[in-house]
Amino acid sequence: MVLIPGTGVIFTVSTALLQGRTASLYAALGCTAGIVPHLLATVLGLAAVMHAGALAFQVLKIVGVMYLFYLAYSMWRDTDGFSVSEGATRVSGRALVFKAVLLNVLNPKLTIFFLAFLPQFVAPDAQAPMTQLLVLSGVFMAMTFAVFVMYGLVAHAFRAKVIESARVQRVLRHGFAAAFAGLGVKLALSER
Repeated sequence: MVLIPGTGVIFTVSTALLQGRTASLYAALGCTAGIVPHLLATVLGLAAVMHAGALAFQVLKIVGVMYLFYLAYSMWRDTDGFSVSEGATRVSGRALVFKAVLLNVLNPKLTIFFLAFLPQFVAPDAQAPMTQLLVLSGVFMAMTFAVFVMYGLVAHAFRAKVIESARVQRVLRHGFAAAFAGLGVKLALSER
């Protein structure tokens, strides 16, 4: 499930191509940290309340869609982003982590994952089901971080070769923008 590219993978790969290996680590860290609010919502029972209330789900979905469209627009307009020169403007590690956390916090599908999918693996007769859920969540987060780091490192390895041509830069920029916009449309059209 973690290997399937979604918004976090696209963000991490685009960050690796835009800013390099270290930046992709910040992106992976932020995407992983963005899982924590969904986990807490599930553990505290807020996820059940949120998904029982159609309005709360719709609000989170709309804000998530708007953020994905914002990322798509920013990527489309940023003509300097794929520059490998040292003088190119770079986003700070803190800003990358914040953007990545926000990306995952605004993804209502993660709450559904923690509410509907992960609890299936908690043993029905477990002495401490909450502890088991937290351990499973920790394993999921560790796997997420490892896979996102792998995606980022692979993207970084191809960075110089991939983005030396202006044509490839334009195709990548527009491709990532289209991917974010497509994910926004997909989220907008999704049902509970």
